[in-house]
Amino acid sequence: MASNLHGLSRRGVLTLAGGAAIAITQGHGAADAASRPAAKLFVTQRGTGRNVMLLHGWTCDSHDWSWQLPVFEDKYRVVAADLRGHGRSEVMPSGGYFPADYVADIEALITTQYPGQKFVIVGHSMGGQIAARLAAKRPELVSAIVSVDGALGFSGEAAQLLGKTAHDLAIDDPGMVVPALFQRVYGPATDPAFKRWHARRVEGMPSHVVRESFGPLFFGTDQVGMGEASGIFCRSVTVPVYQLCRDAAQADRMRPWFAHPKSKVEHWPDTGHWVMQDRPHDLNAAVTAWIDAV
Repeated sequence: MASNLHGLSRRGVLTLAGGAAIAITQGHGAADAASRPAAKLFVTQRGTGRNVMLLHGWTCDSHDWSWQLPVFEDKYRVVAADLRGHGRSEVMPSGGYFPADYVADIEALITTQYPGQKFVIVGHSMGGQIAARLAAKRPELVSAIVSVDGALGFSGEAAQLLGKTAHDLAIDDPGMVVPALFQRVYGPATDPAFKRWHARRVEGMPSHVVRESFGPLFFGTDQVGMGEASGIFCRSVTVPVYQLCRDAAQADRMRPWFAHPKSKVEHWPDTGHWVMQDRPHDLNAAVTAWIDAV
């Protein structure tokens, strides 16, 4: 898919991203993922009722949902997973961190551990894109998606920031690059303790996991995170989607993209990127109400 990045040309983005980052993202990630083994994922399950799966974002882990787990586990059967290379899940070799690899792991988890069952998947950031990709590939496994500031629908200034981050990750220490990016997406009221937690967590991750997971979300031939490619992809998702956006322009852009009549896109102001940590009570109420209505 070609990408229209609204003011930043494809050539400009790729030049900014740098040669090393381009080499990572231009591989045949989706095609090769089918031949690579699934990772052993650390997963917890608690509660009874409707199946809900929680997927965290890039450089994070399932502890990010600590403010949701008690509430959700009282209402649903909740499966919280650490993605490959993150948290307590298996670290795979270099070359195995395309979006398709993450999707294949979750697909294998559902089909082997929960055969014949469907999940509402709640994903934050990268986890939101992984959830949407799985729904597009295997809609029979996904009953609905909640994308919490998910990695979809970016353009313009965001594209420039993401391109710079891809470039910096290729040549600099991820332990410095990632916190610098995160400082740009925190809200005024984000607890400083969260900022330190997020930064320290990156320092404990293998560098190849951090570097290789980022670029393919937004750059390369099968990216769906930015520009026209993101719109085309989102229009192909047939299950209900609840997309929460920090950016009002992004929310306006994405509202026409989801075809299911129960889908909705909302602008969430007064929060940083970790909406579930900055506004946990609001998010818990809104997400559980939507899940119960779908």
